[in-house]
Amino acid sequence: MTNAPPEAIGTVREQPYPGAPDNWKRFFTFSTDHKVIGIQYIVTSFVFFLIGGLLSMVMRGELVTPDSDLVDRTIYNALFTMHGSIMLFLWTFPILVGLGNYLVPLMIGARDMAFPRLNAVSFWMIPVVGILMLASFLVPGGPSQSGWWAYPPVSLQNPTGNLINGQVLWILAVAISGVSSIMGGVNFVTTIFRMRAPGMTWFKTPAFVWAVLAAQLIQLYGLPALTAGAVMLLFDLTVGTSFFAPERGGNPILYQHFFWFYSHPAVYVMILPVFGVFSEVFPVYARKPLFGYRIVAVSSLLITAVSAIVWVHHMYTSGTPGWMRMLFMLTTMLVAVPTGVKVFAWVATIWGGKLRLTTAMLFALGGLTNFVFAGITGVMLASVPIDIHVNNTYFVVGHFHYVIYGAIVFGIYAALYHWFPKMTGRMYYEGLGKLHFALTFLGTFLCFVPMHFSGLMGMPRRVASYDPEFAFWNVLASLGGFLLGISTLPFILNMVSSWILGEKAPSNPWNAIGLEWLTTSPPPVENFEKIPTVISPPYGYGTNKPLIAEQE
Repeated sequence: MTNAPPEAIGTVREQPYPGAPDNWKRFFTFSTDHKVIGIQYIVTSFVFFLIGGLLSMVMRGELVTPDSDLVDRTIYNALFTMHGSIMLFLWTFPILVGLGNYLVPLMIGARDMAFPRLNAVSFWMIPVVGILMLASFLVPGGPSQSGWWAYPPVSLQNPTGNLINGQVLWILAVAISGVSSIMGGVNFVTTIFRMRAPGMTWFKTPAFVWAVLAAQLIQLYGLPALTAGAVMLLFDLTVGTSFFAPERGGNPILYQHFFWFYSHPAVYVMILPVFGVFSEVFPVYARKPLFGYRIVAVSSLLITAVSAIVWVHHMYTSGTPGWMRMLFMLTTMLVAVPTGVKVFAWVATIWGGKLRLTTAMLFALGGLTNFVFAGITGVMLASVPIDIHVNNTYFVVGHFHYVIYGAIVFGIYAALYHWFPKMTGRMYYEGLGKLHFALTFLGTFLCFVPMHFSGLMGMPRRVASYDPEFAFWNVLASLGGFLLGISTLPFILNMVSSWILGEKAPSNPWNAIGLEWLTTSPPPVENFEKIPTVISPPYGYGTNKPLIAEQE
């Protein structure tokens, strides 16, 4: 256990409340339990992750040789679009919402989310989005040319002449995804503001909760822009409006502003919860308090604020005036300050600690390492001359994937391993977990580092054939991509077999500090028999102060 005295532990109900759903069928119901909804998000998004990964492996198979000899070029372009769309809208966003759904109420001592039914509706919109998006790939007129960003006028082409075609289905899926995420943002922000346990002041709130709050505030101010842009694009394509159609007096650059005003801050929507995961995992496995907890918490909100003024760096080559380029170069570089503060705090937390290299800790360390590398190339891309030079090359693809896969997916895996015993009541197999980490880390390095070199040499992205001078780097990247596909196998085997046959987990197998570890594994329906009262900061390793005491 922790250094907190026994009276800090409180009393929790050892079994679920009478009548609580206690079998696998509850995950296929319209449940309003935040924990069930969280696991629904996690499992559903992982299914789409596998689908998106299979598409990427076909693309990497095409790029093993310079010639286009595996799939038709149009199919390749469609695979490119669908891979990006699935990985963003159906994997990364939903699984992070699922983790937040499961953990936030437990961490703040609440019985559920503020709006349980709205929470359930938000989830059940995700399968609808998935069906529409996959259908857009199969229906004629799909988004094969427009990419996952759907720039007009390319996205406004309708070669089939049909009102309902693949591009329409794709845009409709994005719009519905936006509505679902906005509803989730309202729920998260309300829950965090209004439902914290007695005594949990802002600076007694866990860093993960701060990070989720910061991410969801971005959803509330930024996502309406993308959703509105998608609806306007849908109107242009179906009923003949002229928001973005240049031949009818529209402005296609306006769509880029709508899109990137949200879609660059969307990177922070994804990375901020992962930052929260790092802030929870490092103290546990280093056996030290989180260094600089308050500044780590506040820096999340600083990232939220700065993220609102960075989007134009994606548009340096779109006729952007020189003064605007300089302004957004500075603001984009400015976001490195609060993120650098976090990196310093995590390194200081790890330094001199009694490290336990569990699977969760390995993935957190790997994610931090990858993020530092991605941050360096990100600062490079913020510079106008470098960005113009490598615009639309594989350097951008490599940087982007080092952020999304190298940092965010590693953080997701760290969270799944760390809280797996809490979610399932079972312990996972460390051997399989460490094999999963080794394959994933090596695959990430092999797949995405070569993209930086081929991009600097001038290889354009989104091409099925290329000059033979890029062949060496593409073979390495494809080998890494195939290795990443293989790496999911031990993870799936570990999660499924452990959930069914794994050793039963105690309430707090990692000797962690936090309200979620003071209830049973898995928690009962309403989390706590009595709402806990918080009487000390959340990172008290090495102290003798109690973490919480139950209300009388």
